Amino acid sequence: MKQLIKLDDWKRKDHYLFFSKFEEPFFGVTINIDCTLAYQQAKSKGNSFFLYYLYRALKAANSIENFRYRIINKEVYLFDEIHASATINRPDETFGFSYMDYNENEELFNKNAKEEIVRVQQSKGLIPAGSGENVIHFSAVPWLDFTSLSHARSFTFPDSCPKISFGKVTENNGKKLISVSIHAHHGLMDGFHIGLFAEKFQELMNEM
Repeated sequence: MKQLIKLDDWKRKDHYLFFSKFEEPFFGVTINIDCTLAYQQAKSKGNSFFLYYLYRALKAANSIENFRYRIINKEVYLFDEIHASATINRPDETFGFSYMDYNENEELFNKNAKEEIVRVQQSKGLIPAGSGENVIHFSAVPWLDFTSLSHARSFTFPDSCPKISFGKVTENNGKKLISVSIHAHHGLMDGFHIGLFAEKFQELMNEM
């Protein structure tokens, strides 16, 4: 479900109108997340660490209204819930696009996500997610401890979905860290909202 945002009543009206005129309205930051406890929890339960942090990133994003805004036909909508479109690596060194429904029940999310991963790994070519606009584009680059990241984008395609990428898990003074890149449409959010996401995501990653 989604609701139309009335621009005249919206506190971000001027920001939206200003940044929507840009050829590239997206901005991005890269942060480090302490994943020491999360890694231990995932491994102790025999769970995929990828799905462990993906679920928590999606849960954090759903808790922040600005991550649920989307631009459709030049109008802004607020979705009740957003889901994941994640790149999945295949044994032949290619990747495919997946679609994973968000579910507050982590076990159900994992079950459905594992089935989707198998489906994509057994497919060929690029299969766009069939979910529409209410997704976050996730990707993992587990071979690189990156400090910044850019995305291939078609500026003529009206895209407003946030993009979150995860890097290599590294260790420093006994702590495990993972680099996380977040790109978002500046008409829909600012660095403040990415700060809220980072805080909530770290909180969820620290849960025992």
